[in-house]
Amino acid sequence: MFDSPLSSSAYEVLGVDPTADEEALRRAYRLRLRQTHPDTGGDAARFIQVQRAWELVGTTDARAAYDRGHGFGDAPAPEYGPDAPSWRPQGGPADTRPRARSYGHPGGWRRERYLSLIREWAGRGVTVENPYDPALVRSAPVAVRRLLADALAEEATARIVSDLGMGYTVWHDVAASARGGDPDEKLDHVVLGPSGLYGILSEDFGGPVRVRRGELIGDAVDGAPVAGLLARMRVVARAAGVRFGGAIVVLPDDDVLQPIEELGRIRGVPVAIVSRSALSAVLRRGVAGARAIGGNEVFDVRTRLQHTVRFA
Repeated sequence: MFDSPLSSSAYEVLGVDPTADEEALRRAYRLRLRQTHPDTGGDAARFIQVQRAWELVGTTDARAAYDRGHGFGDAPAPEYGPDAPSWRPQGGPADTRPRARSYGHPGGWRRERYLSLIREWAGRGVTVENPYDPALVRSAPVAVRRLLADALAEEATARIVSDLGMGYTVWHDVAASARGGDPDEKLDHVVLGPSGLYGILSEDFGGPVRVRRGELIGDAVDGAPVAGLLARMRVVARAAGVRFGGAIVVLPDDDVLQPIEELGRIRGVPVAIVSRSALSAVLRRGVAGARAIGGNEVFDVRTRLQHTVRFA
C-alpha cells in the first residue's frame, strides 16, 4: 500500500510531520482511527490504510526501518534477449526452469523517461545520487511519479507471467497506434496460452480502486482505463487478424476489495479486474466467458502476432 510511487507516505496518512515525536504520532493515529472507522461513517479502505501506516511507523524499530527505506528501484528491471529466453533477474544467474516465451521490454520506455525527467526536475544539471530514493520520488510531480509507478507495475506483471511455463507466449509493450505514434498507445501485455488470448493492462493508481458500471473509479483514477484497454486491443486484433478472448486489468493486491472481480462482457469482451497475486491462477484457468484456444490454432495465432506485433 505504501510501496507505490503514487501512494501517500505513512506520515501523510496519519496526518503528521515525519519529524513528529512518539506522543504526537500516537495521538494522530488514534484521531485518524476515529475519523475513518466504518462504524462512525468513515471509509473502510482509509481505515485499513491508517492501521497499515501505524504498523510501519508505530514502533521505534519499525519507524527507523521505514525512514531508511530501500528506494523504489530495488527490484531490477527485467532483461529480454532477441531470442526471447524468458525473464531473468538483471545481472543474476540464468534460470533453467521452463518459462513462457517473452518478447519486448515491459516498462522500458516509462522507466527511461522517468529517469530522464526525475534528474531534470531534481538535479537541474547536478547528478542525482539515487533517482529511486523514496523522499525524492514522493516529492516529485505526479506525472513523473506515475511514469515510475507504471513501469514497476508492468515489470511486476512480467515476472508473474514469465512463470506460466512454456505453453504460454507473452508480448510486452505492444504498439497500438500508427507507426511513430504516441508511446502510451500500447497494450502493456498480450498473453497467449491454452486458456485463450488476453490483453492485459498493468496499473497502479496509488490507492483503492472500485468498479462502477464496468469501469474503474477511485480518487486517482484518470480517464476510463477499461475502455482504453479494449480500444487498444481492437487495434492490435485488426492488425494481426486475431480475436482476443478476454481483457484483464491487474492491480496491486492492497488496492482491490477482492482478488478477482469478473465484470462480464463489455463491448463483447469478457473483462476481469485481478490482483497481482491472483493473476497467474486467472491466466491458467481463464476468465469466465473467454474462449479457450488449443491445437493448431495456438500456432496460427502466435504466428499472426509474431508477424504483425510492433513494440512501443
